[in-house]
Amino acid sequence: MIFSMARLDRVKNITGLVECYAKNTKLRELVNLVLVAGYNDVKKSNDREEIAEIEKMHGLMKEYNLDGQFRWLSSQTNRARNGELYRYIADKRGVFVQPAFYEAFGLTVVEAMVSGLPTFATCHGGPAEIIEDGVSGFHIDPYHPDKVASLLVDFFQRCKEDPTYWEEISKAGLQRILDRYTWKIYSERLMTLAGVYGFWKYVSKLERRETRRYLEMFYILKYRALVKSIPLAIDEEH
Repeated sequence: MIFSMARLDRVKNITGLVECYAKNTKLRELVNLVLVAGYNDVKKSNDREEIAEIEKMHGLMKEYNLDGQFRWLSSQTNRARNGELYRYIADKRGVFVQPAFYEAFGLTVVEAMVSGLPTFATCHGGPAEIIEDGVSGFHIDPYHPDKVASLLVDFFQRCKEDPTYWEEISKAGLQRILDRYTWKIYSERLMTLAGVYGFWKYVSKLERRETRRYLEMFYILKYRALVKSIPLAIDEEH
């Protein structure tokens, strides 16, 4: 199974994953698709963007006749149940796919990897740092869904021929999280940063206004250019 869990926002590209899956005959022969996202019924949502995504999802289900191959569950608020979902998919030797156009960090990516799920995640944003491509998971480009589908097909075919390959990626993903993203590591880094900031503030004697000017200068010189380099989703309606 292919599994994904996210808000039903356009940037999360969940409907894009469904369309990517639906259009690839070989992928549909190999695996089923399971999603946990938003509401199933437009009447339950008050968010315009989510309503549009719900309608699009139902349209894709009808257009590609996904009955029997696709299961769409509404968002789950029970954390223990969500954890069991990850583990259930892992027990069935499935994968986790995070297809967002951009993801600041990627909490679900960490959750999936620590559950032992081989993970395919967007190359735009935080997941590109979390995953070592081809070693502890795979980077995917949501702007090229055909390549994403082909990568998934290749993975499942290889696992079919060599079952140890699934275990290899699964273990490498778990080890990556244990090495880089545990609460112990996070807290130690946070304390270090707090110490560095405290020392800098103590020795600098900068007032708040001067600090703000410094940060604005840093943004203009460095980060504004980076923001422009991030690709945006193209609105198909325009």
